Amino acid sequence: MLNQISEISNEQLLELRLAVDELLEIRGLTLNVGELGEKLVLQHFNNTLGLPTLKEAPKGTKNVDALSKDGDRYSIKTALKAKKTGTIYPDSNNSEKQLFEYILIVTLSKKYDIQTIHRFSWEQFTQARSWDIRMNAWYIPISQKKLAMGERIL
Repeated sequence: MLNQISEISNEQLLELRLAVDELLEIRGLTLNVGELGEKLVLQHFNNTLGLPTLKEAPKGTKNVDALSKDGDRYSIKTALKAKKTGTIYPDSNNSEKQLFEYILIVTLSKKYDIQTIHRFSWEQFTQARSWDIRMNAWYIPISQKKLAMGERIL
């Protein structure tokens, strides 16, 4: 398929991309890295013995993407090529307030498969996090040193 696509013009390639994006939306599929990572993690957790069953958190829930049956709150951050996670905004009244029980950092391959999943407790997150001055928010650098501070699930 790649050989066939490589023969078309740049203009045709952009038209094809727009058509594919429209069809993905109609089918309820996404290439948004964050949303895709969340769906893949939920599938992995829910199909793996020994891991908690997770369900999607209600839309608009700040810093929480999934909930366990035990009530644990999970934040999920997905990286494809990034060197750091997305941001985690602190509580505006108490910057040290616990926002979740666990954060999952998911790295994807260029084919959008899960490469790794690391789980950090809130305490581990507070040790691994860094401050983004521009965004006024926390993040975790995606490095071997920082990822080793959490538990590797996959």
